[in-house]
Amino acid sequence: MNKNSKFKIQNSKLWNKLYDRMFSIIGLAATLIGLAVLLTLLIDVFADGFVRLGWQFLSNYPSRKPEEAGILSAWVGTVWIMLLTGIIVFPLGVAAATYLEEYSKKNWLRDIIEINIANLAGVPSIIYGLLGLGLFVRLLNMDRSVLAGAMTLAILVLPIVILSTREALRSIPPSIREASYALGASKWQTIRNQVLPAAMPGILTGVILAMSRAIGETAPLITIGALTYVAFLPTSPVSAEFPYISFQGLFDAFSVLPIQIFNWVSRPQKGFSIDAAAGIIVLLVITFFMNGIAIYLRHKYQKKIRW
Repeated sequence: MNKNSKFKIQNSKLWNKLYDRMFSIIGLAATLIGLAVLLTLLIDVFADGFVRLGWQFLSNYPSRKPEEAGILSAWVGTVWIMLLTGIIVFPLGVAAATYLEEYSKKNWLRDIIEINIANLAGVPSIIYGLLGLGLFVRLLNMDRSVLAGAMTLAILVLPIVILSTREALRSIPPSIREASYALGASKWQTIRNQVLPAAMPGILTGVILAMSRAIGETAPLITIGALTYVAFLPTSPVSAEFPYISFQGLFDAFSVLPIQIFNWVSRPQKGFSIDAAAGIIVLLVITFFMNGIAIYLRHKYQKKIRW
């Protein structure tokens, strides 16, 4: 190797090191900018809305007077909608992804389904609202109910759950399946006892992302007719009389925090801006709480994995 070749190699190494250094600096700057913007927004929201927080704010219904307005019906409706959405979308998403990844054969029909699922993940939420209005509210006569809202949000986030679940199933090494088959287990026994438990941390991560999107959605719920002023709560699922469980609450009208916040922000009075900031804080707390539960379950399943 002559001196000219050695010089070119050394020069190339120096440039590669420079590119690596520049990329790490740009990546760090992009991360810090995102965090700084998020921190600024949080500080601004807490500075405006913290003084409004209190038991009265949480336990009062909406009012025309900003100092008397509360979010009782909105935060209860949000919890109802999120619980129902999770109950609907989790088994549907996991079952669909398991079928596509483990049972379906590679053919044109599967290709069409995969392309449609990938495209549905990017469809604007207002389209899902129109679908929910036509299918659940009008065709199935669910009216503007909690159940119609939850099912609309469930189909909104279903593609995200399916895609993330498929990625989690693909990450399981083939040796796990082969070892199970070698011990005489059937395909369903292998999936139920080995594959799904091992993939559960990844599945729950996808569900966390999906629910985080669902809790902030406003457009589809406004489209199906969620109310901006609700002075009552959905019927409790627990009844004092036999059979002690009531499903009436699923068919009651509802409101959610994003709609209540949107309503307050659009009003000219300064007091409603403070109420909106306080509502955003409560919405963030509910989001963190739900994510915390999912993260706890994810770590619990991760501890059980021993390969």
